[in-house]
Order: sequence, then structure tokens, then C-alpha cells
Amino acid sequence: MNTTIISTTTLSTRVNNQRFDDQPHMTSLQIAEFTGKRHCDLMRAIRVMEPAWQEITGRNFAFSEYKDSTGRTLPCYSLTKEETLFISAKFKDEIRARLVLRWKQLEMERLAKQPMKMLTTAQEVLLESEHIVADQLAELNSESDGCFTVSQIAEVYNMRPEDLNSFLVDHDVQRKRGGRYRLLSPYEDQGLAQDRTIYYYSLEGKMKRRTYLVWTERGRDFIIDLIKH
Repeated sequence: MNTTIISTTTLSTRVNNQRFDDQPHMTSLQIAEFTGKRHCDLMRAIRVMEPAWQEITGRNFAFSEYKDSTGRTLPCYSLTKEETLFISAKFKDEIRARLVLRWKQLEMERLAKQPMKMLTTAQEVLLESEHIVADQLAELNSESDGCFTVSQIAEVYNMRPEDLNSFLVDHDVQRKRGGRYRLLSPYEDQGLAQDRTIYYYSLEGKMKRRTYLVWTERGRDFIIDLIKH
């Protein structure tokens, strides 16, 4: 069946065209207070992770300032949602979940302050729906950013994606369930893969959803090591 994938290009364009200062931010001091971490420890951890972020995005984390209880002016980081989720990757699951919910609350508060937009034409409705879906996809797939598809890994060994999937099935790494591959125990809790979701339209114009596995760097290295041995 022929399908049309909903592009997320619109989202990237909107973010790139938006002034960085217009995005909501959370300071490292707020994150430290929210998570119960010492601010100096959090600042040190962020500095260690910053080069990787700069290499991928081309920008450093923004600095801000705050006054402590003695009146001294001290530095802190001012982070966007994506940057916050990046530095929280090594936090405990409970703390990371609390940060995700906190960002959702901040975004809802921000939306509540924005004026309602009247959509008067079918084109405006379609465009706005694409924006909404793109935003939802970006949030839904945030944990799969930087992951590798089976096609990308298979290409290194001049394999077809279906052959690599069959290889992983033969080695009891994954099985197909409900029309998609799922990791088997004990691999499902080792941080080898994440789910990635896309929306698409059928020829009848009905929106459908598909979720598939993508592999983290750890998962890619696991597959490469499995192939070599």
C-alpha cells in the first residue's frame, strides 16, 4: 500500500527560525533543587557532557547568574527542554520522569498564556495539525534521538535490513510480536534499543501510526560484536 510519511521538517524549521531566547528555559540551580542534587555537582556533570552536545548541535549551553544566600553572584546554566533531557540521561529513572512531567507543566502554562488562534481555511487546519503532530512526535521520540536504524547498521556490513533482523532472531535477541520486532529477555532491559514512532496517511486519508525498534550506541556495538563472533 502506498503511504505518505508526515515530515518533521516543519518542526525543525520552526525551531531553527525561532530565537533561542524565546524558548522556555530551566536553570541548573532549579534542576538541582528539583532533583535534590548539589548544584556544584550538577554543574560539574554538565560541563563534562557539554562537549558532546556542542559537537552534535554546534552550540554550547547558555550561562546565567543567580545570587546565593550571602548575596554573591554565581554562575549557572540556562537549559532548554532538549538540553535538560540530554543532561538528565544519567539520572535515575524516577528523577528523569519528574523532569519530563515538570517540562510538560511548564509548556502547558506557556500555552495557557498564548492567545487562541482562529483557523479559517482547510489549508490552515492541515498546516496546524502537521505542527501539532510534529511536536508530539519530537517529544515522543526524544529518547530515540541519536539511535541507529537496522538499515544503518546493516549497511556497514553490506547486509540487507531483513537479513540483519533475521540474524538477530536466530541469536534470540529479538522476536516479531504484533507485527514488529521486540527485544527478548535478558536484552530488553539493557538499554540496547528504543522505540521510534512515525505517523503516516493511507491512500484513504486515514492517519496511522507505526512503531519500530532503533538501536542505541550500546545496542549498535552489541550487534557489531555479535556479528564479529
